[in-house]
Amino acid sequence: MATATDTPGERSLARLPSDAVRSFKEEFSGEIVLPSDPPYDDARRLWNGMIDKYPAIIVRCSGVADVVAAVNFAREHEFSVGVRGGGHNVSGTAVVDGGLVVDLSAMNGVRVDREAGTVRVEGGATLADVDRETQLFGLATPLGAVSKTGVAGLTLNGGYGHLSRQYGLALDNLVSVDIVTADGRVRTASAARNEDLFWGVRGGGGAFGVVTSFEFSLHEVGPEVYAFFAWFRGDEAHRAVDRFREWTETAPRTAGALAVAAHVPELEEFPESAWGETAVAFLGSFRGDLMDAESIFEPLRTGLTPIVDFSGPMAFTDLQSMLDEDYPDGLRYYWKSIYVTEVTDELVDVMVRYNESAPSELSTVDLWHLDGAVGEIPQDATAFWHRDKPYMFAVEANWEDPADDDANVTWAREAIADVQALSVGAGRYGNFPGMNEDPGALLYGENAARLGDLKATFDPETLFVGNEALSERNDD
Repeated sequence: MATATDTPGERSLARLPSDAVRSFKEEFSGEIVLPSDPPYDDARRLWNGMIDKYPAIIVRCSGVADVVAAVNFAREHEFSVGVRGGGHNVSGTAVVDGGLVVDLSAMNGVRVDREAGTVRVEGGATLADVDRETQLFGLATPLGAVSKTGVAGLTLNGGYGHLSRQYGLALDNLVSVDIVTADGRVRTASAARNEDLFWGVRGGGGAFGVVTSFEFSLHEVGPEVYAFFAWFRGDEAHRAVDRFREWTETAPRTAGALAVAAHVPELEEFPESAWGETAVAFLGSFRGDLMDAESIFEPLRTGLTPIVDFSGPMAFTDLQSMLDEDYPDGLRYYWKSIYVTEVTDELVDVMVRYNESAPSELSTVDLWHLDGAVGEIPQDATAFWHRDKPYMFAVEANWEDPADDDANVTWAREAIADVQALSVGAGRYGNFPGMNEDPGALLYGENAARLGDLKATFDPETLFVGNEALSERNDD
């Protein structure tokens, strides 16, 4: 019998018939973890140390049949479902208090089809898993910029990265997906099959089911590219961002960069005299003739004195993983974003001011240059709406001490609110969602209504949680 001191997971599990879990285990090939099992505390933890939730059941799936069994069990016993892929999940939606977690992390297979120019990726794979296989053939698909990121969450909400300006978002390179919907059916969605579902999967997050595999188109990339990574003093921040603004107006699609307001880390690669000081860094890459790389990025260095400059040729896989150590498991994270139409002096003022006032020196304020191939696809062609925005302003609050939670979350929210108050800010990016506090109109624009209808069609009882914006639309 459950007591008042039990966790949400224990209380939810206690309402099941005594033989329900036993029967479930008999048809399940993977591992089922319950609150009383020794692996439970490790299994419920996410990369984001802020997330502390207690699911009733965690199912570590070994294949699609396990996913179907888990979805059917959750539906029959009225458990909400969270889906855990292979990576970060900054907002913590993968784990549901009192619900069932479908854990795909063991399903991380990657298979390259050189003849078709595609790669098939299971739902638990990370960027590193994909790049390791595709780079054997000098191929890549556009994904993110940190190799420990999960392919699933990144793709379902968009997917910006080093290759976006040239080849589009991760979701723009989808050929098909296999997805288990709330009724327990395994469906293939593509441009030719279940077209509405395919439209919604590309930008609507994980609202419609468990995507067990993704098929992406591939492009010739690497194995060597040019990485641009230079740091400049904080008192040169306005001048540096001016250089960045000018550079984005003429930059070729084979090049990309973002500006990062940060604090110099206490690492031996940086001069000790600069540790802890404010700074502006540029991170980018170039995939053309490496002989042209220096001239491509030279305007970003003009008139500035670098603290350090790590730029140079490197393997594409090294470019993809160079930031991994900045995002360790267990750190506390709150990320939020807003698209911007123009880099104004007022926007730069906000960027500099919030970098200087950050409660944690691990936090950053980022300005992404978008545009290029992303903007050429019509806004209603996929569920992803904000293609017309040339920039994105993002705040990454990263800190260690739980006692500092409120200060860091407030800092991030106030930064976004200050940008929103300017005339240049509009819309949100689903992969930098805060704690999912924004309404659907900010995320999906004019696509929100169609997404709400799809949610009502494929998940009428809101079995799959984590996309409250669409669930609220269903309640209207």
